[in-house]
Amino acid sequence: MELYRTHAKAWRPFLVERYGGSFAEEVIQEARHLLESLIPELPSIGGDSNPMTRHIIRCSTSLALYKAMKARGKSAKETGRIIYEAVVESVRHMPSTPPPTEEDLARRREQARISRQRRYAGGWVWDFVEGEGETFEYGYDFYECGTQKLYHAQRAEEFLPFFCYLDFVTYRTPGWSFSRTMTLAQGDEKCDFRFSRGGETEKGWPPPFLEKQNASHD
Repeated sequence: MELYRTHAKAWRPFLVERYGGSFAEEVIQEARHLLESLIPELPSIGGDSNPMTRHIIRCSTSLALYKAMKARGKSAKETGRIIYEAVVESVRHMPSTPPPTEEDLARRREQARISRQRRYAGGWVWDFVEGEGETFEYGYDFYECGTQKLYHAQRAEEFLPFFCYLDFVTYRTPGWSFSRTMTLAQGDEKCDFRFSRGGETEKGWPPPFLEKQNASHD
């Protein structure tokens, strides 16, 4: 709930700007109640022993806002835009993420190995991908996603691509870039995260998947 208060504070000015103060307060309070009822339904994936637990918690606050917005006739795109703008503004005030050390990478390899044991049905399963240094330094291939499983259980799959797109905003290591060409959220066989030295992480609104959808409808 502490995380929810932080997120709600970030969402509020963008909700007010787009829909007015009364609507913003109503949605924020409703989303808080929805999150309180959702917490017992969140899957147990190992608690503090699992580094992905924080992602289950993080995605639940956005899920609650999506549900509150949907109940008031707002689309997944509208909710996605609010959260995207809030995250863009929030990361401006956060310190950059330092590049991974060899110890960091060794730990991530081990975490990937453990994930393939599938200890928790509601969790993630992924491989650590060694880079060759030319096209990318390292990466991950995710074959199962805890956020996708939770959103499916909560009938919120239409919102999943918008939440996943936030990865392009939250990744902020100076001198490094993040890319992804496939996502489980859009029906691909995996999410292919790749991290490279140099370049820039492509981001912006609208997300590329919306542009593709619009093009297909033209």
